[in-house]
Amino acid sequence: MALNILHANDRQGTYPSSWYAATAELPEAGPRLEGRQRADVCVVGGGYTGLSAALHLAEAGYRVVLLEAHRIGWGASGRNGGQVGTGQRRDQDELEARNGIETARRLWELAEESKALVAGLIERHAIECEVAPGIIHADHKPRYTVHSRAYAEKLNTEYCYGKIRFVDREEMRSLVDSEDYHGGTYDTGSFHLHPLKYVLGLARAALKAGVTIHENSEVLRIVKGSPVVAETSSGAIEADHLVLGCNGYLGALEPEIAACAMPINNFIIATEPLGEAGARALIANNAAVADSRFVINYFRLTPDHRLLFGGGENYGYRFPADIKSFVRRPMLKVYPQLKDVRIDYGWGGTLAVTADRLPLMTRIGGNILSASGYSGQGVTIATLAGKLAAEAVRGQSERFDIYSALPHLTFPGGPVLRPALLALAMTWYALRDRL
Repeated sequence: MALNILHANDRQGTYPSSWYAATAELPEAGPRLEGRQRADVCVVGGGYTGLSAALHLAEAGYRVVLLEAHRIGWGASGRNGGQVGTGQRRDQDELEARNGIETARRLWELAEESKALVAGLIERHAIECEVAPGIIHADHKPRYTVHSRAYAEKLNTEYCYGKIRFVDREEMRSLVDSEDYHGGTYDTGSFHLHPLKYVLGLARAALKAGVTIHENSEVLRIVKGSPVVAETSSGAIEADHLVLGCNGYLGALEPEIAACAMPINNFIIATEPLGEAGARALIANNAAVADSRFVINYFRLTPDHRLLFGGGENYGYRFPADIKSFVRRPMLKVYPQLKDVRIDYGWGGTLAVTADRLPLMTRIGGNILSASGYSGQGVTIATLAGKLAAEAVRGQSERFDIYSALPHLTFPGGPVLRPALLALAMTWYALRDRL
C-alpha cells in the first residue's frame, strides 16, 4: 500500500480484529524490504489487484517484486463482504445510456470474465475460501420492484444471462425473513466467499510462481523514469514497469488519480452463532443479500451459523468509536428479531469509490499502471484488473484500455474539503433512502 493508515482497531504489522482474521490461518509476516533491488515489474499493494497482477506476470516469466505497507490482504481485500456479483457496479441499462451499447456490452463481458477468473483461480490453486452460491438483490421500496423485474428480463433476453430471475414480495419473504423488502432478484450465477482466505490463497499462489513479497514495506515515493523507482524507508525497487494496486490507500503517491477515487469506510459485524436453524431462518437458501439503499446493507451467513452484516459508511480515515453499535442499527432495521443477539465482532475497512462507480484504470508516464476505485465490486473487478494490468505490461493493452478510456470526474474540493463534501452528498442520499 501507499498510505500507512492505522484505524482504531488496527495495530502496526497485524491483521485487524475480525471474524475473518479469527477464522483464517494467518501466515508469518514476509520480510521487510532492505536495500536496493532490481525487478522487471514492481507491484505496490498486496490486495486482489496487486496479487493478481503479480501472479499473472510471474506465470508469464517476469521477475516481480510486490511491496505491501502492512500485511497481505490487510486492506479492503481482507475486510469486505465477500460477494462475487454479476456485472459492473452500474446496471447495464445505465451503462448503455451513458457509454453506448457497444461499450456496455464489452464491460458486461469483462465482468462475466471476472467471475470466471475468481472461480478459476480458486479451483486451480486449491484455495479453501468457503465458496457458496447465490446473491439476492432486495428492494427496500415497493416501486423499485418494477425495475428489478424489467432488469432481470433484460439480462435474460438481451444479454443471454439466464441465471437471474425476478423475486416477488411473497418469495422474498420466504428467502429473507424481513418485512423491510418488497421483492428483487435472485442471481444463481453469483457467489460469496471468505475474502481474507481468498486473498491469502492468491499470495501463496504468487509466491509459488516466483513473486518476491515484502510486507511492512510502505512505498513513500515514486521516481518516474526508465527504470521507475519505488522507494520505502529502508530500500528501493528499480523496475521496468510499476503497477499500483492501492485502491483507497493511494493517497499522495499519485494525487491526480486519488482525486478521482475517493476513500470511504464501510463496516461489518458478526453475530454470535445462531445455530443452523436460527441462521437459515434469516436467509433460507444461504445466498448473500445486498439491498437497494444508496448506502447498501449487505449480509450473509457463515459456516458456523453467524450473520455477517455490513452497513453504514463514513469518510476520510476515521472509524466510529463503537463499530458494533454503529452497524447494529441498520441490522435491526432489517432484522428486529435480533435485538437480543450478542455481537461478537465488529470491524471496518477503507475502499475507494469513483463518482460514476466504475473502476479507474489508467496509465501514467508510459511504464506505470494504476487500478482502483472498484466502488464495492472489488472481489471480482480488482482480480480482473490485476490480470488486465499484467496484459498491458506485456504489450497487450486493448482490454485494459476499455476501462482506461472511460471518462471520470474528479471529486471537488481538493484533498482537505473532499471528505466533507462527500459526507454531505452521502448524507443527502441516506436521507432519501429513509424518506
